[in-house]
Amino acid sequence: MGDGGEAREAGADGNEDPGQDAPAEPGGPEEPPGGRRRLTARLRKHPLLCSAVALALLATAVTVPTVLAASGDRTPCRELPAATRALAGDPAAATRALDPGDDLARFDAVRALLVYEHPCGDGGEVLGRIVDAATRATGTENPHTLAQARGAFAVAAALNGVELPEGMAPGVARMLAQYVVDQHRWSGSDDDAVRPAVPAEEAGLDDEGWTTYGRFLAPGEAHADFEHTQPYSDIEADPEELVAELAEDPEAFAILYSAERAWLAYYLERLDGQGRDPDYRPKPSKDGYETPDTYWVDSDLEHMADRVGALMKYRARYARDGTIADVTAFDAAVGRHTPGAYLAHTTQVTTRPPMAGIAGRYAGRMRGDLMDARHQLLGVVSLWATARKVPKARADVMRQAIDDRYVRALWLTI
Repeated sequence: MGDGGEAREAGADGNEDPGQDAPAEPGGPEEPPGGRRRLTARLRKHPLLCSAVALALLATAVTVPTVLAASGDRTPCRELPAATRALAGDPAAATRALDPGDDLARFDAVRALLVYEHPCGDGGEVLGRIVDAATRATGTENPHTLAQARGAFAVAAALNGVELPEGMAPGVARMLAQYVVDQHRWSGSDDDAVRPAVPAEEAGLDDEGWTTYGRFLAPGEAHADFEHTQPYSDIEADPEELVAELAEDPEAFAILYSAERAWLAYYLERLDGQGRDPDYRPKPSKDGYETPDTYWVDSDLEHMADRVGALMKYRARYARDGTIADVTAFDAAVGRHTPGAYLAHTTQVTTRPPMAGIAGRYAGRMRGDLMDARHQLLGVVSLWATARKVPKARADVMRQAIDDRYVRALWLTI
């Protein structure tokens, strides 16, 4: 499904508000490395498979691909082995193949399986389906396992700086949409992030109702830690750089944009009537400095605006440099792959479903210009604040946090 989640019927989820329509039209941080990476990706050459990698592939029943050259073709293509193709239809086997292990011992095998410069035929699409199958939860009501979360980290790291083959982007975008909460907290590599993924018990709330892994987490769900880095190696995941590559593809763009809008709606409906996280109860500080009880909410809203602003930034850049040859056609394709609008429930929601259910939530009818992301975000906040009778001063602060960061993320490029 083009929204990064499974099809949802109206009324099938307690978090839905099936009777609502999309909002009517009202009335970054520094440029991420993905932008710079895109200018050099085509100049890079992928490393040849060494004998150790070949042995690792054999151990997972994935053979070294055959290189083919059709008559008249200047660039030979690489045929995906049958064992590799089979992974797209076998999620359990795909998870095993893309799980790098807690110590990343199998990372080279994962990278060798995924990185193809010129796969033959539909090879790129198949690789995207393998990524999706390996990292996707078994249903929108089920949490990600530790192996699936480690696989998500491995995918982001393996594709770091790689120009994706045609057809692969939508599958990779679905993976990021499945981990929308986890990839939101990425701000760079962190030596304190000691593993590629953490079990649910390590992501639980502390005695103040806070966790570094985000707000409103489902119990029992493992989380990919994209900030993990391994000393003295090049194994680093960079979701922002990956988004820069994915944004060239209209279907992938639609999946990512939909996931961000769904995450905003999911997030708002779990706040209390004062626009606060009901779980967060900060204790008095010993040094006299009191952290505002809305600090993490406002920070999360800023990150959401950053992500959406980055998508629109890449759209503008690619239209300008010719990567997107026809921006009108691109926007129309994005619209075809967009399920609709995501509105927050009009009453507070207390459930904590897993991440797979966020992008898979019910989408209502779209109104206004889909590609006017600023108004799409602010319109949802305004409708939510009105329905929940959030104090005007608080609603204004929330809207301003989103507006400032969205405009800043967009302005840094255009």
